[in-house]
Amino acid sequence: MPAFFCHNAGMAAVTLLSIIESAAHPNLSRAYKQLGIAETKLNSMRKALAALKNQKFDYIVAEFFYGYGSNYAGVNISNLDVMLYSLQKYSPDSHVIVLVDKSEREYVDTLNEIFPLHAVLQYPVGEADIMQVLNS
Repeated sequence: MPAFFCHNAGMAAVTLLSIIESAAHPNLSRAYKQLGIAETKLNSMRKALAALKNQKFDYIVAEFFYGYGSNYAGVNISNLDVMLYSLQKYSPDSHVIVLVDKSEREYVDTLNEIFPLHAVLQYPVGEADIMQVLNS
């Protein structure tokens, strides 16, 4: 039986926010459902930041995009920096799972030194990969 399955209907469901910013983000909804996790899907970081002000999530699954040049205004490493700063205030107990392309994997380590990440999964990512991380 999956670790997240709730026998008691009164128990709060485990929540997960999927931030889907590109076509590379795999559809992992079936795995989340099998684990009894309530998934919220959003297609932009702006919408995700707004949601985080109103709801705490147990897990956040997001794609990593390195800030080459001026994409993220100098001090930021990636598209995730602002969200990770916001988590410190709005949802400090959230576990962040990052999906990353092999070509940008080295930059995630720099981000992980500033904001400890729960897991980093390199593409291709499948249901078995995410289930292993969520069950650990």
